[in-house]
Formats: sequence, C-alpha cells, structure tokens
Amino acid sequence: MIELIPILMFITLFIFVFAGIPVALSLIIISCGFGLLIFGDSLFLQLYGSILHTASNFTLSAIPLFILMGALLEQTGLALRLFKALQLWMGKYPGGLAVATISMCAIFAAASGVVGAVEIVVGMMALPAMAKYKYDQGLMAGTVCAGGSLGTIIPPSIVVVVYASMAQLSIGQLFAASLLPGLIMVVLFILYILIICRVNKKLGPASTESNAVPLKEKMQVTLSAIIPPMLLIAAVLGSLLLGIASPTEAAAVGAAGAALLSLAFRELTLEKFINALKNTIKITAMIMLIVMGGTMFTSIFAVSGGGWMITEWVNELDMSPYGLIFLLMAVVFVAGFVLDWISVVLIFVPIFTPLVKTAGVDPVWFAVMFMVVIQTSYLTPPMAPSIFYLKSIAPKSMTYSHMYKGVMPFVLIQLLVLVIVVLIPSVATYLPSLITSG
Repeated sequence: MIELIPILMFITLFIFVFAGIPVALSLIIISCGFGLLIFGDSLFLQLYGSILHTASNFTLSAIPLFILMGALLEQTGLALRLFKALQLWMGKYPGGLAVATISMCAIFAAASGVVGAVEIVVGMMALPAMAKYKYDQGLMAGTVCAGGSLGTIIPPSIVVVVYASMAQLSIGQLFAASLLPGLIMVVLFILYILIICRVNKKLGPASTESNAVPLKEKMQVTLSAIIPPMLLIAAVLGSLLLGIASPTEAAAVGAAGAALLSLAFRELTLEKFINALKNTIKITAMIMLIVMGGTMFTSIFAVSGGGWMITEWVNELDMSPYGLIFLLMAVVFVAGFVLDWISVVLIFVPIFTPLVKTAGVDPVWFAVMFMVVIQTSYLTPPMAPSIFYLKSIAPKSMTYSHMYKGVMPFVLIQLLVLVIVVLIPSVATYLPSLITSG
C-alpha cells in the first residue's frame, strides 16, 4: 500500500481539482490524509517543518512587494494613463490597438509579475477600446489572453521567484534568462497582429482618434505616462541584474517607486492606497497558501518514495538529455491544464531538479523551457485558465468559440519560442553568463 501512495496522491489531486475543490485546499487535504497513513499521530510534526520552511523563506518575501508595485500602478490610474498613451501612438495603424494591448501587458507584467492580474487589469481597459472600433472578436480574445500570459515569463515574474526558491537557483540569473525569450515572444506576438491586420484590415481597423491629436500633445503624454513607469521598471530590473540589490530589495524599490510616482501625479489617495494593500494581501495570501500546500504535498510525496519511483522509471527508459527534456515538458504541459502555475512549480520542480542535474542539463536553460511550457498550457484550450479569466470580463457577444480560435495562433507562437530556446540555448543562458562572469 505504501508504495502506491505517490501514484494515489496525484490521482486524488486531479479528482479533487476536477470536483471544483480549490487547489490549495486539495493539496492540504491530500497531504494530511496520506501523511496519516505514513506517520500516524506524528504527522503534524513532519508537516510543521514544511510550513516553517515556507514561512521563513526570505526569497518569497519579494512576492508581496512586487504585487504591491503592480497594485499601486493599477489603483492610482497610472496603468490606465499608460494604456491611453500607447493607444495614441499605435492606434492609427491597422491592429494598432491590439499591439498597444500586447505592449501594455508586457509593461504591466514587468510591473506586477502576476499572471491573472495582468490579463484582467489590461483586459478591462483594452476590450472596450477594441470593441469600439469593431475589432474581430477572436483577435480581441487572443490578444488579451496572450498578453496576460506574459506575466509568466517577463521579469520580475512571481513564477520565477517561486521556481528559484524551489530549485535553489539565483533569482537574478533566472530573471536574466527569461528576459530575451520574453522579448522575443512579445515581438512575435506584435508581428503576427500587424501582418494579419495588414492582410485583412477588417480584423483590426485603425483608430481615428490618434490622428486628431497633435504631435506636441503626444510627446507630453509620452513624457508623463510612458517614461516614468519604464524608468521604474528599469530601476527594479537593473538593480537586480547588476547585482546592486537582492530580489527583495529590488521589489522594495519597485513598491516605493510606484508609491512616489502616484504621489507625484497626485493620484494616490488614502482610499486607493488601502485598496492596493487589500489587493496585495489577498493575492499574497492566496499564493502563500498554495505554496504551503504544495510544500506539504511534495514533502509527503518524497517521504513515500515518489522521487525514487520517478527516478527509476526515467532510468529504465534510458533517454538522451533531449528525450528527458521532451518527457518532462510534456508532463508539465498536461499538468498545466488542470493545476495552476504555482502548484505545477511546487509539485514538479523538486521532482525534476535531481533528474535534470543527473542528465547534465543546464538548470537555468531548463527553467526557461519550464516557464514557456507553463505559459503555453495556461493559454491552450480546452482547459486554458486564461480563457476563464477572460470570460469574467468579456462582453456577452464574445463566445468560447471566439476565444478558442483567437488564442490558437498565439499558442503556436509560444511553441515556436520554445523551439527557439531548445535549439539555441544561448537565448536563455547568455545574459545569466554575463552576470556570473561579472
């Protein structure tokens, strides 16, 4: 019976998730239930170590600060100001509003690092703007979903912070590693939108508002709405990548900088500040509860022999490093249909890390592929979490059919980025090597 526990844990987890039980609660219930079979009355002494490890992990303290940074930009109207500025410059081109949406998602992803938050915040601004000019519903859906998924890979991604904590890797190196693949993805998204809207202008008609605004006014808007947030993001990532600040210190710089920007523009009121704090606490509590549950789950899984079982299976298959990578990425992709990204990272990274090291695969390179696959499964129908986020803010005229058709080209682009990272490892490893050598 004991040797079957690792398999039964995963089967039970999928059953619980499909039954609609929250992931965090599912992880905790399963950990306690199967833990009782192994440890009996001493279970809680065993789990206490996992909970203490999570609570005392200094690396994770960067999470609420990055979230607060994004919450302040959203609550104080700086995010809306930025989106309107991007509209002015890009809206006059076919597909320009969709390009502005992708650009806004990339910038906001670099400000908040939270996947679902990026999609909802930007989607609430972008969908009415695109609907006003009668954009194709599929393009609207695909653009918002794909843009929202950028929060997975563009630093300072919370996914990277949690991954680095679980794999015992440098957060700064992982941020550097994910930067180029993230930028390549943004560029490919934008090129796709521009090409299809150039071929068929009805998909994304040009905006007439942009041409009516004088160049001088556009420059003023740029100086006030675009440059300050970009400087803030550059300060956060620059201080981190150059080794000037630790991840937590860089996150603190971001949160303080967002507050100062809000005060400078006279956008920060006590009510908005309290709302930003409330949102930060809610999101942080959700993430940390899942982190705790995931840590408990992997602890019981490891003690019951799950790690040894998987290692034996992989050794019996006798695969090449690329074969191993393909197998592990396939597992992550399928798991991403059912579980949220935090659970995927918490459950599989501790299991995969020893296998990757044994096979001689660069752990930083593997981490980037892992994140691209998580992002792709986040976007891929029929279980795509991105579509469920979008449905909560989409107009009634936008159907699931529109959403499924709209996201598929972006899924293919993400797979193309994965192929690029696999075939050209330096895309992921070049910037981290500069940090190491520096």
